Amino acid sequence: QVQLVESGGGSVQAGGSLRLSCAVSGQISNILQRGWFRQFRGKEREGVAVIDTDGSAIYSDSVKGRFTIAQGNADKVLYVYLQMNKLTIEDTGTYYCAIERWGCGAMDYWGKGTQVTVSS
Repeated sequence: QVQLVESGGGSVQAGGSLRLSCAVSGQISNILQRGWFRQFRGKEREGVAVIDTDGSAIYSDSVKGRFTIAQGNADKVLYVYLQMNKLTIEDTGTYYCAIERWGCGAMDYWGKGTQVTVSS
């Protein structure tokens, strides 16, 4: 079992920054990828950024150059961060952290999400 808990969401004005954190605990030894996704009301969930075990990362075109995904480990907990700069109203949504374990082929554990609201 794997548990994911997001934090760091909030309200910010356009042009501002936020840093999201995700604490991943439990059976974390076989995690292949970890990533951030977001969903706005009435829209499908979309991928934001994904990072591999070797640190290589990919970003959606809409956040490339503004967001940075990073990871760390401490006390048997895996942390996944999302630094979000130059936020726009279009970045508003619920942000979810997720992980993919080896052999699963897709993200198979998700957090409950943290809300990000960007106002003009």
